[in-house]
Amino acid sequence: MPSHLHNIPALKENRRKLRSNLTPAEAALWKILQRSQLDGRKFRRQHSVGPYILDFYCPSEMLAIELDGAHHFTDAGTENDQERTSFLENLNIKVLRFENKEVFEQTEGVLEEIRRNFKKQM
Repeated sequence: MPSHLHNIPALKENRRKLRSNLTPAEAALWKILQRSQLDGRKFRRQHSVGPYILDFYCPSEMLAIELDGAHHFTDAGTENDQERTSFLENLNIKVLRFENKEVFEQTEGVLEEIRRNFKKQM
């Protein structure tokens, strides 16, 4: 994948703001994903690919994790998510989506789904 699509400078300030203002669900999942705690996989938070800033991205697995709040369940939100997913899948990035409440109510299920999408065993 072309490296010029990752963390383009024009989005740097926006990425920084998002990292400083994680949603409660993002903060909870980040505590589990940071420092390669999940099966040794390194995740980045608020990593951009092209024009999109991903909630979490695992470069070695080419795996994006998006946490969806209420605005994602509107017609416009659904359409934007479909465009984002298509863009990323065209770059061979797998996208997993979870509702914010799943992070709190079904944490182990969320982690198991993430693990199921790891291509490589470490």
